[in-house]
Amino acid sequence: MMRLHKVYQRLSLLHFLPISLPSNPSLLPLSPPYRRITTNFTSITSMGASRFGTIAPLSAMLTEDGGGGNSNASVSSFTTTVDYEEDSNMGVVYRVPPPEIKDIVDAPPVPALSFSPHRDKILFLKRRSLPPLAELARPEEKLAGIRIDGNCNTRSRMSFYTGIGIHRILSDGTLGPEIEVHGFPDGAKINFVSWSPNGQHLSFGIRLNEENNESSKVRIWIADVETGNARPLFQSPDIYLNAVFDNYVWVDNSNLLVCTIPLSRGAPPKKPLVPSGPKIQSNEAKNIIQVRTFQDLLKDEYDEVLFDYYATSQLILASLDDQKYLLISSIHRPYSFIVPCGRFPKKVELWSADGKFVRELCDLPLAEDIPIASNSVRKGMRTINWRADKPSMLYWVETQDGGDAKVEVSPRDIIYTQPAETLEGEQPVILHKLDLRYGRTRTWVISPGSKDVSPRILFDRSSEDVYSDPGSPMLRRTQAGTYVIAKVKKGSDEGRYFLLNGIGATPEGNIPFLDLFEINTGNKERIWESDKEKYYETVVALMSDQEEGDLHLDQLKILTSKESKTENTQYFIVTWPDKKAYQITNFPHPYPQLASLQKEMIRYQRKDGVQLTATLYLPPGYNPSADGPLPCLVWSYPGEFKSKDAAGQVRGSPNEFPGIGPTSALLWLARSCVNFEMAGFFFDYFKSCRFAILSGPTIPIIGEGDEEANDRYVEQLVASAEAAVEEVVQRGVAHPKKIAVGGHSYGAFMTANLLAHAPHLFCCGIARSGAYNRTLTPFGFQNEDRTLWEATNTYVEMSPFMSANKIKKPILLIHGEEDNNSGTLTMQSDRFFNALKGHGALCRLVVLPYESHGYAARESIMHVLWETDRWLHKYCVSNTSDEGEDHDTGTVKENENVGKETKDSESKVVSASGGGCTEASLKYEGHHAMPRSSLW
Repeated sequence: MMRLHKVYQRLSLLHFLPISLPSNPSLLPLSPPYRRITTNFTSITSMGASRFGTIAPLSAMLTEDGGGGNSNASVSSFTTTVDYEEDSNMGVVYRVPPPEIKDIVDAPPVPALSFSPHRDKILFLKRRSLPPLAELARPEEKLAGIRIDGNCNTRSRMSFYTGIGIHRILSDGTLGPEIEVHGFPDGAKINFVSWSPNGQHLSFGIRLNEENNESSKVRIWIADVETGNARPLFQSPDIYLNAVFDNYVWVDNSNLLVCTIPLSRGAPPKKPLVPSGPKIQSNEAKNIIQVRTFQDLLKDEYDEVLFDYYATSQLILASLDDQKYLLISSIHRPYSFIVPCGRFPKKVELWSADGKFVRELCDLPLAEDIPIASNSVRKGMRTINWRADKPSMLYWVETQDGGDAKVEVSPRDIIYTQPAETLEGEQPVILHKLDLRYGRTRTWVISPGSKDVSPRILFDRSSEDVYSDPGSPMLRRTQAGTYVIAKVKKGSDEGRYFLLNGIGATPEGNIPFLDLFEINTGNKERIWESDKEKYYETVVALMSDQEEGDLHLDQLKILTSKESKTENTQYFIVTWPDKKAYQITNFPHPYPQLASLQKEMIRYQRKDGVQLTATLYLPPGYNPSADGPLPCLVWSYPGEFKSKDAAGQVRGSPNEFPGIGPTSALLWLARSCVNFEMAGFFFDYFKSCRFAILSGPTIPIIGEGDEEANDRYVEQLVASAEAAVEEVVQRGVAHPKKIAVGGHSYGAFMTANLLAHAPHLFCCGIARSGAYNRTLTPFGFQNEDRTLWEATNTYVEMSPFMSANKIKKPILLIHGEEDNNSGTLTMQSDRFFNALKGHGALCRLVVLPYESHGYAARESIMHVLWETDRWLHKYCVSNTSDEGEDHDTGTVKENENVGKETKDSESKVVSASGGGCTEASLKYEGHHAMPRSSLW
């Protein structure tokens, strides 16, 4: 249970959490992102990490990012019978959506890229498609908020790479021939890929698919970059990686520090048949402890023993320079049954590289009492690390408000710095003091080596105001492997320049830029900007940081990405002074059948004057005036704001390539991509399958001044939805009676609320992995910091569970059986379904075995798509009903409860119908099942 750091290099080992900030600016994930995540934070100086929106860690990703499947079939219509009729005699099995959807999901992903430290070579990290369900079904231990694969002694559900190709970047920007890394066993699963500091070697973990538990553990391998030859790092077959927390780090160009499974460890402890006593929790000291609904916590003494077993590491240190230090953090008992391991007692120590203890930096107690208010933290030292700009120098932060963000105090945080070795009585030096204010981002200029130079505010703006974002300083890699601000020289000018890389948010959409910024005067010069007419381009990384010293503007070299509405992302190297761009990738279009889809960023206004935006997608070849309105799927996710102006700002770009993930709503654009060489009535049916997709319509929930946003949640939610629906109907692209709404997580919560409070807008809904009863999350959710007892009416009124009797439109609920997300435990969908069924609502609940908050297995994802496609065609495409009416009889049947339940070992599906929507269907051999109403 250790975390390792080394002086001279900021060796923060990677943690495989559900959401993490980029930690390796050299890796480019080239598959389309399933959703973008923006993290706002306060930076004390520009020493912080630069915002590279397309950068991710080299290490293994969670399986929510994909892996599995092997279909390369082209799109073909009429190859699979899609039967949407219920057949109780067949039981419940995993189903597959129509081939035009399935083939997009099964398409092989493009590789991830990683550049060498000297920017002269590039790795192509090869990936597979979706993993089989059997991989998710592997046994896992759920301990202290994490899930562990006991056979591998890693986090469970890791994806992996299948191969590594090395290319040299030639002087003309093209790539040399591939050198394949070889020498490891066939079928090996590759994780934790890392360059040595000098770029001459690669290191990576290898797992095998053998039945022997020991052989499935991870071994570290080393490869020579010039030849591709790979070999195990350790000759002993008994040394395996323990990757539950950290894995390994490069100490220098030829040595690594590795967290291994202790050689003395025996078999896993067995659970006693009879417990030693009852489970007791006590608060006799009357402490105020408020925690959110964390999942996978320790339950008893046996879990504590098991956690010790899997999480304890033995450090193996090879040939380190004894003039360096190691920073080691560990967690220890007493553990907790109500918070995850990130809040367990934590000790941070300084050791010499030859294994001698130097001193203890801190020993933090169990932190069960961190307030639920946003930006609250644990007490004591935190963010302890090495400074990137000075060897053997530590820094850390200490809160001055007791960890409670609601306490008004100045300063709120103090940043300290101190050498690794201190003289007797030497105290830490204050590096900077911070007053963190809600909704503001401040960037300071400080001089760590000059006590006489006062800190100076460089930028001060609202974090919600994207239009005023000046960009983030670009970082360069040092010879020590750390990343610092890239200083730039402009000819003979003696000014102090650095580069600001920004998203360039404007009312016309994002136009990314690169500014040359003079730190003393604040003057800016725009030296690069995205093509705003057709393309969306971004600056990804510096490519001219191989040498020490300042960068010269006329020798600047950057890596950019370039995409358009119809052209997928490619990567270019741009050189100064001529700014010539050299294309270095040529990835094929991931779904050529949708190459001519229509995309438009639209703007409209809510009735209270708030400006809203959305992205409207229309199928290839569609003409509103000739073809008429289409069924429409609205897919969104609400957001909270403190001002109407910020809520109305445009985010995103109309020129971005439409990335389509495995469960994306955009997959239904492909439902128009069929072979129309059939009889006329078949043509009419398939023509009716086409969809318009309204993706990400902004649903701002605004609380200005002292008002809390959620106090008017339902009102603002409905107003935003009304404006979106009115816009697509007025444009003539959406049929007013054939508009479906859907979302995942908080988007599912939104969907259920809209069906309850705005049934006039939508014909049906699809809600995936949501939370519907806020009394089950009593100590806050999303950005709601108040408790249930402080804002009872808000919790109740926001909960669609409390309005289950109002939901008359068909709703499809989907949930992973092993959901580990805080607040969205599977019970939420179970209880909501029962509430709906108890009021005769037309509803269906699909529970996916082994799936977590995001769905990963190919069988599960294909079935989710089949269920969604069935729901849309049954209750959207074929909808002719009026608000609140039964689809067959035109009467509301609230009290009739005609339901059926089926379950087998593969999946769980429960349906209930308040009167039903019984359709007669024609089954045509080798073709899709078609509703009778679409034929005659």
